[in-house]
Amino acid sequence: MTTADPRPVLDFHVRLAPVEHAADRLLSMMDESGVARAVVCAGGTMPLERLSRNLIEGGHIETDADNEAVRAACAASGGRLVPFWFANPHRDPAEYRERAAEFRGLEISPAVHGVGLDDPRTAALVAAAGEAGHSVYTVCLERPGATVADLVKLAAAHPDVTFVLGHMGIGNIDLYALELVGDLPNVLAETSGGYAVVARTALRLLGPDRILFGSEAPLQHPATELDKLRRAGFEDADWHAATWRNACRVLGEPERT
Repeated sequence: MTTADPRPVLDFHVRLAPVEHAADRLLSMMDESGVARAVVCAGGTMPLERLSRNLIEGGHIETDADNEAVRAACAASGGRLVPFWFANPHRDPAEYRERAAEFRGLEISPAVHGVGLDDPRTAALVAAAGEAGHSVYTVCLERPGATVADLVKLAAAHPDVTFVLGHMGIGNIDLYALELVGDLPNVLAETSGGYAVVARTALRLLGPDRILFGSEAPLQHPATELDKLRRAGFEDADWHAATWRNACRVLGEPERT
């Protein structure tokens, strides 16, 4: 995929780091990869070394992500960057409700804030997302309350909310996650991180209409993740669904280029 490729690409998972010129660098990576637009959530909530340790040993923060920086960067991007609100379940969802119209979706992260998907505070945020017409992006953990099975229960309790399973599950080869969410049409799988075989299996088990291309830029280059889908065997119709059409549907937009 290059900038000359006529097929549009919408990356459903990138992060804005809290550093100078982060948005410019993100847009440059998108240009190098032929990515027209991207869904952006706050990044850099903690050093990566600490996040990595917390994923294994446990631990969390209770501070807010910089949602205002995300909103401002997206507003200045001419529509190329689409802002998501990074929720802090340790706070009342009132601020998110008040500002929901400035954003296009919600992220909830048990890995960052340590609040499970089975927690009433998470349910309150999901209810607020439903009121706003937002989808909910989350990454699951092999930890009580934050597993894919917990996401299944949450999604079943909120059938009118669209959920996005980040990284297609836990780790690089979570085929079981795809089986768990298979019967829930309101759960889509986002492709960053997982092996090509998981993307190929998602295509078989979930179908092309339940897959969202994501890259995790700037930690991973979008071109690398696009090449993964290509090598996983995504043909034209499936490619367009995963890299553009489904994202437009989840965002409530027409399939414009």
